[in-house]
Amino acid sequence: MFKKSGLASLAAASLLLLAGCTTTGMGGGEIIQKGQPDKPVLFSWKSTDGGITGTMTATLPTATFQGPFLQITQQTQSDAMAPMWGGGWPVGWSDWSYWGYGGMAGMGGMGLGMTPGFDSVQFATVYSGKVIANLKSPQGGLMRCRLHMLKPQQGMSGGGTGECQIQGGATIQANF
Repeated sequence: MFKKSGLASLAAASLLLLAGCTTTGMGGGEIIQKGQPDKPVLFSWKSTDGGITGTMTATLPTATFQGPFLQITQQTQSDAMAPMWGGGWPVGWSDWSYWGYGGMAGMGGMGLGMTPGFDSVQFATVYSGKVIANLKSPQGGLMRCRLHMLKPQQGMSGGGTGECQIQGGATIQANF
């Protein structure tokens, strides 16, 4: 009987320790669409590495989107960005100016099949503190997000602002 009780206590302590490594947070935003009133959006995220990577959910009045997010740091590897470009968006989001020069068209050094000559280390240094996310709805809708962290060293927990774009044009102003 003591062995079972001790094992149960150890299992409970292990679960508490694992739960302590998971961070979660929430944020909000508004859908901004020409000719229509703003609509609320609820964001939530979950991470097991302090808010550097994880999953994000955006709940809109008519749909829910979910998918991976990634904070760009000096340690970011190009293969870690691959899930951000899938599902129908151009690789590097070259159609959505974020990087200061109309997308990531010059990011060949990231190993993403773009124009050669871009230094991926320089890119990660310059854009450290930015978070990107690629979300999908069960109905096949797409949403991409680009966020600027207020305290990058704290990951998503440090808060931030940015915007998301739903495929087809609606923009969401986001705050975490």
